[in-house]
Amino acid sequence: MAEIVRMPKLSDTMTEGVISKWLKKVGDKVKSGDILAEIDSDKATMEFESFYDGTILYIGVPDKKAAPVDAIIAIIGKEGEDVNSILAEEKKKAPANGKAEEKKEEPKKEVPKKEEKKEEPKKEVVAQQQTSNSKQQTVSHSTETGKVKASPLAKKLAKEKGIIINKLKGSGDGNRVVKRDIEMFLHSGQSNTFVGTESFTEEDVSMMRKTIAKRLAESKFSAPHFYLTMEVDMDAAVDAREVINGAMGVKVSFNDLVIKAAAGALRQHPKVNSSWLGDKIRYNNHIHIGVAVAVEEGLLVPVVRFADGKTLTQINGEVKEFAKKAKEKKLQPSDWEGNTFTISNLGMFGIDEFTAIINPPDSCIMAVGGISQKPVVKDGQIVAGYVMKVTLSCDHRVVDGATGAAFLQTFRQLLENPVLLLGANAI
Repeated sequence: MAEIVRMPKLSDTMTEGVISKWLKKVGDKVKSGDILAEIDSDKATMEFESFYDGTILYIGVPDKKAAPVDAIIAIIGKEGEDVNSILAEEKKKAPANGKAEEKKEEPKKEVPKKEEKKEEPKKEVVAQQQTSNSKQQTVSHSTETGKVKASPLAKKLAKEKGIIINKLKGSGDGNRVVKRDIEMFLHSGQSNTFVGTESFTEEDVSMMRKTIAKRLAESKFSAPHFYLTMEVDMDAAVDAREVINGAMGVKVSFNDLVIKAAAGALRQHPKVNSSWLGDKIRYNNHIHIGVAVAVEEGLLVPVVRFADGKTLTQINGEVKEFAKKAKEKKLQPSDWEGNTFTISNLGMFGIDEFTAIINPPDSCIMAVGGISQKPVVKDGQIVAGYVMKVTLSCDHRVVDGATGAAFLQTFRQLLENPVLLLGANAI
């Protein structure tokens, strides 16, 4: 008996998927476990396995096309088996609601009334067209009988190039402006009009971009955001990183230090490590930090789990692996689910300061700018120092200003005093 293969739900927020590429075609024999296709979910591109043995009898969704979750994308069965009855049965189920809706709209037909009213709008449209045509004839007539004498081709070129034709001297009979006058004017350098070509390209919105738009719009318009910005003295952190990477033979980034400091601050301020659930607030005892990673189609947020208990090198290794998997579209749902707090770092792109939109279900997200050297006051003296700005976006339904400020103070204290951050076995 033929088996239906339906569009799978590859994440909790997925409503439709795109067949990125079929790896099998109609007539191919497949076994359970064989990869049938690559499917773009709202998060990543994932390989889709067959659950059945048999021959592919039908493919319902071609490459690069979308289909809703649970829609038929293929049928697998015995070679030569008829699939028309299966498809017919599926059609009976699908349009049932649609037919009911169409029947509801049928009483609106009122044929006599529509026929009576059809004539009047048509007359109005004809009248409007006649008026418009008469205006065009008037414009054309005034141009022909104006002071400027020009050939039709010269007028056309002047209009295309944005040239005021009555400013030109004609070289034709009776000072008539001709094509060569337009061309000479363009090449003489007298024209201050840049001649360019308008063009554009369009592409379908990817599933990832659709989800980003939907989720962040919901966050921005439902959660009352407020923002707290703080400057951090990074001199000690810069020195500590140099010692770690040089003397201990390991490599850590400033982003690793930021994640570790944020995890330490969250442990001391659990109200920031929380979620708004409508009728209650969830305060998470575990600390899972989402780290925003930019990919070609948008933004993914893989999660460093139990970040407060991990060493800097463990954090560094995980983030690097996540970035690699994200770019190769190999992240799995387990990689991006469960965040309790999010960090978005654009410092490596030369951004000094920015604000970020909260990543649900978190109540806060921290935007991290770049580290720059500038004049600072230390012990009453102006000296060069390294500084970094961070901005905490907070959901005011959960986190108050004083709570967010206290979290940032602890975060700054940990980065400015790495000895507090780098306790036993921290590297």
